Amino acid sequence: MNETKLKNFNPMALREKYTAKALNTKNNYSSFWLDSGWDNNTSIFDEEEKKKGVDLVALASYRRAISNFVSIVTAKSDIKVTFETSGDSYTNGKEVTISSKLDDKLFDSTVGLALHEGSHIKLSDFDFLRNLESNIPKEYVKRAEVLGWDEYDVKDKIKNLLNYVEDRRIDYYVFTSSPGYKGYYHSMYDKYFHAKIVDKALGTDEYTSLDWDSYIFRIINLTNKNSNLDALPGLREIHSLIFRNLKTLNSTQDAFGVTLKIFHILLDNIEVSAENPDEKPEEGENGESVEGGEGSEGAGGEEGSETMTDEEFAEAMKNGPVTGDGEGNEKDSKKVELSDAQKKQLENAIKKQDKFMKGDITKKKLSKRDKASMDAVEAAGMSYVDVAGVTDRWTGKKIPTKVLMVKKFNKALAESNTIRMIMNPDHRWNSFDEYQTAINAGLVKGTVLGRKLQVRGESRETKWTRLDSGRIDKRLVAELGFGNERVFKTTFVESYSDAFLHISVDASGSMGGKKWISTQTAVAAIAKACSMINNVDLVISYRSTQDNGGRRGAGNNPLMLIAYDSRVDKISKVRDLFPLLQPSGTTPEGLCFEAIMKEIEPASKDKDSYFLNFSDGMPMFTNDDVDYHADTAINHTAKMVKEIRGRGVKILSYFIGDRWDRERATTTFKKMYGNDAEYVDVTSVLPIAKTMNKKFLEKN
Repeated sequence: MNETKLKNFNPMALREKYTAKALNTKNNYSSFWLDSGWDNNTSIFDEEEKKKGVDLVALASYRRAISNFVSIVTAKSDIKVTFETSGDSYTNGKEVTISSKLDDKLFDSTVGLALHEGSHIKLSDFDFLRNLESNIPKEYVKRAEVLGWDEYDVKDKIKNLLNYVEDRRIDYYVFTSSPGYKGYYHSMYDKYFHAKIVDKALGTDEYTSLDWDSYIFRIINLTNKNSNLDALPGLREIHSLIFRNLKTLNSTQDAFGVTLKIFHILLDNIEVSAENPDEKPEEGENGESVEGGEGSEGAGGEEGSETMTDEEFAEAMKNGPVTGDGEGNEKDSKKVELSDAQKKQLENAIKKQDKFMKGDITKKKLSKRDKASMDAVEAAGMSYVDVAGVTDRWTGKKIPTKVLMVKKFNKALAESNTIRMIMNPDHRWNSFDEYQTAINAGLVKGTVLGRKLQVRGESRETKWTRLDSGRIDKRLVAELGFGNERVFKTTFVESYSDAFLHISVDASGSMGGKKWISTQTAVAAIAKACSMINNVDLVISYRSTQDNGGRRGAGNNPLMLIAYDSRVDKISKVRDLFPLLQPSGTTPEGLCFEAIMKEIEPASKDKDSYFLNFSDGMPMFTNDDVDYHADTAINHTAKMVKEIRGRGVKILSYFIGDRWDRERATTTFKKMYGNDAEYVDVTSVLPIAKTMNKKFLEKN
């Protein structure tokens, strides 16, 4: 997809196409594009049952999705999206910071804010803004002295005006180049800028004095539908200056030029006495103050005025201007005043607007501990994968289940304590030494097995010479002069196809003890052997569950951990990290197979594909959403195995058990994995090695 198409992509059209019913009604714009699992409020890290912590997997998906959209809107891939951890929340011109709060009501507004900040990074000249003071003409500073403003006041006020003009320039760029993202911006402004009390105040005489506060309030709310361009002299001209020139504002310097013109208008209209109370007001004929006299604007308690409740104001807005309907009705002709409580609300709303204009938006910080854990989560490629899994027996509809997928097993993930089946290397259990011994033994046995399998990576060439036809054997050309016409040769090259092997290990709690030791020895042996063959790729995954300690398994997720990939990992990873793996949880067999389906390479003309399964029991998993056991789980697992086999993959499945388990291995286990599924005694690894040897040396 080229950049132009990306810029014209309209997510709102998609939302309408697929109906709003399928979307999160609280986040109509974000619902369909965030990663699966983005709105899952279940924490996978909490020890406490009632307390909800930070779902770092969802948080990582959230950040990644926003980062993608920032890249699309700005056409820049180097703008980082990070979470607030310390310091202030100002845009620094290099990266976008977002809040770590995962309240689903805030998604659209946070997306809009990230896009807004990202667009500033793309379009605003931060060097110019840092040196703003040197670009302000001295004449403006001199003219402002009469108002009691020094050069720092002038700089601050011009900067505020420039912030507003620059925001309009940035918004215009996004709205015209990427109109599909308007919804996110509207959500942002509704959250951080708009307020009902501001709507109300714009329809009253509040902030209509000829002072800076009145002008800046009216200017930054010019886009409000209740804005009154006649509330202050020069306001209509300021509106025209900004919005008629948006098409021609191509830089921060252009926006600054408009800002200076606005500031010039303000200097012409702001009254000295309003800004500088030390100056004596002009007196009338009878010694009365021209400003503040009887009937003057802003005099409190004016006859014919009244305050209105929020409900009364809302009703008045339906019927027209709050100052009257023009019919001479006594009540409608009264001027509206805000109550003291409403004035306080307005004051707070204005402070909030001011913070937004300055980019000083409060964002919930991510703790250093959670930040370190989330870095590990992202480095491990953790995400939720939705699988269909179970069908509701009453409605016949599929019940989506979220499988926690971990694509990269590394030391940082182990140290983060985020996955229960992985020991922390600094706080490992007593079983670690036993597991390490098992892995070491497997690597030794794998070396022996690898030597036997190395023939698979070799090719055998057979040549026949002195033939009547074929390719000329250069060594026999000289014999043509002696009447020998049989100078041709034929060569036959015999080799093995490339191979892909996926080993999937049941890591449920029932696999503990001797079963785990035996299985890990076998896995390490095969990994070592495959590392010695140059045309075999190996992936090793473990399936379990992530238990959060909730009631009745509430919040649990099936877990699929890709622990090793020979295409990117060294065999030393098996030696160093595999001893940290421990069996825990239940057996979400088919759910994990469905989640891993895309990771299993199908067989092709030039590549053989194998799926090697180790298991010891029946599939079982339960949480608040799904009850996965008995025939439901068995049939679903059988379906997934059939789908894997349908991709041309050769399946080898081993039931790891003792003599008490043999009966299950020949009945239900074969129902799931096929008649070629085998029982393996818990103490023996040799049958698996022999079987793999035989399979790898087969030729099509």
